[in-house]
Amino acid sequence: MRHNSAKEAARMDMLHGPLFKKMLTFALPLIASGVLQQSFNSIDIAVVGKFSSSQALAAVGSTGLVISLLINLFVGISIGANVIIAHYIGQRNEKGIRNAISTVAVIAVASGLLLMAAGLTIARPILELIDTPHDVIDLATLYLRIYFIGMPFMMIYNFGAAILRSMGDTKRPFYSLIIAGIVNTVLNLILVISFDMSVAGVAIATVAANIVNAIIMIWYLVREQEPYRLNLRKLSVSRPDLRRILQIGVPAGIQGVVFSISNVFILSTINKFSSEAVAGSSAAINYEYYCYFVMSAFCQAAVAFTSQNYGAGLIDRCKRIFRLSMTMSMLSCAVLNILMVWQRELCASVFTSSPEVMEYAAIRLRYVLLFQWIACSYEISGASLRGLGYSMTPTMFTIFGTCLFRLLWIYTVCPIYNSFEVLMYVYPISWIITGVAVAGAYYVIRRKAFAIPTEQPTLQTANQ
Repeated sequence: MRHNSAKEAARMDMLHGPLFKKMLTFALPLIASGVLQQSFNSIDIAVVGKFSSSQALAAVGSTGLVISLLINLFVGISIGANVIIAHYIGQRNEKGIRNAISTVAVIAVASGLLLMAAGLTIARPILELIDTPHDVIDLATLYLRIYFIGMPFMMIYNFGAAILRSMGDTKRPFYSLIIAGIVNTVLNLILVISFDMSVAGVAIATVAANIVNAIIMIWYLVREQEPYRLNLRKLSVSRPDLRRILQIGVPAGIQGVVFSISNVFILSTINKFSSEAVAGSSAAINYEYYCYFVMSAFCQAAVAFTSQNYGAGLIDRCKRIFRLSMTMSMLSCAVLNILMVWQRELCASVFTSSPEVMEYAAIRLRYVLLFQWIACSYEISGASLRGLGYSMTPTMFTIFGTCLFRLLWIYTVCPIYNSFEVLMYVYPISWIITGVAVAGAYYVIRRKAFAIPTEQPTLQTANQ
């Protein structure tokens, strides 16, 4: 009885009571989880930067965008899983919850195996395509190929965490990451310092951490109460749920993929400066990731709370959820941005002691990180639209406002003003353009969404 009570306490009632405290309680473990998950890569970069070479630092750092390019489609699909399960919870549809969880489990395993095969096959061709420096590419290829062996385990964790988030539980995924983070850190230090394995060592440590995460997540889900329990002996795919998950998740995933493609082109342009520029940018981008996870936590809160409340027909609460998500994400992200830029020399020194690398890192921190809070405008608006079941609209606006604009900047402005600083300008400008577009779309579309009866909102709105 005590064990079941603990599980019930982990789940959150999103449909009643004050929203601010509940949304903050939901978001804080997500922020901590994001920091820990990003720490896998950050620790990899810090360890090789301090105990190996600048080439090893650049090799590990330059793979981040390639990894995002390959996995973002399936990360987006996990958003669809979150929305559908949360809608069923809001509707109190126990059969729907069971079918959706079983379907999500199958998607997790299949996507992980597909990503592993893709990563092992095309790691080097992608690195060659983005002009990875010749003194870095062999190490980067080795890191990627080992890293992608862990993809099935990473997807099990990500989709399992999406299931728990849909019921308001963000604490247990965080506990899992604490354990995995310790495993990753200890193995990093042992394999790199004691065994001098450089990038191979940090990649192996990350794979081991992902395995630990997957085992813990499965253990959580198979011990859940009905209708939330994962029954490994009765896994099956519900075609209607699969279709609805993909209708919401694939556009979100495509947005992430196209977003990563634009950043790959930016990385390709950075590669033309020097390996020091690559290393400096790689060091600085870690702090963008940390701040992004604050933003992302409130995005996930917007998705989960909006999905459940829209499924229950609570329109006024949906409106308050949007306002609170936007306010909390912008303020918290802005505070972190300012603090990190203020201490930019200290931040850069965590990853490198090279003066040239530190200078490039400082430039990126000043020109990009300082303005990252602006991105909340389209991230929260898009998350709220997906919680209502409208996924394609924010995807299209983000592709045009951010991705295509960045490509245009690279091929028109950068050839004329060939400097690292001018290249970095593209980020804040594209955030402003996209924010205006997606936030405007949210206010227009929600009038229609809130006028539609909500007995089955995903069926009525998923194709929009």
